[in-house]
Amino acid sequence: MKKKDIEHFRKLLTERLENLVAEANKTVSGMTGEIEKFPDPTDRASLEADRNFMLRIRDRERKLIMKIREALERIDNGTYGICEICGSDISIKRLKARPVTTQCIDCKTREEAAENALGI
Repeated sequence: MKKKDIEHFRKLLTERLENLVAEANKTVSGMTGEIEKFPDPTDRASLEADRNFMLRIRDRERKLIMKIREALERIDNGTYGICEICGSDISIKRLKARPVTTQCIDCKTREEAAENALGI
């Protein structure tokens, strides 16, 4: 992969990481003391449902943060854009669609077909 492409993906991943961390921090700071504002049980239940939904979203984002950090490590050690299964290059098109991917489209397709066959 060209150095220009690597730098593009480094910048893209770094910006995405910064945005996700900032959103997570806003969520944590915004969750303190809200329950006391709603003495009505229905309002409190609605707030709790919203909080649970937000926490599920943040958990998914936490997992994405870990994948982004791993992708940045692969950039640093020179293995970014190389399929962890077959060792071939991952296409730029695939990396643009999913910058944290670790598999080329052929290996990922085979993996998903095997999972579907097993009913996973």
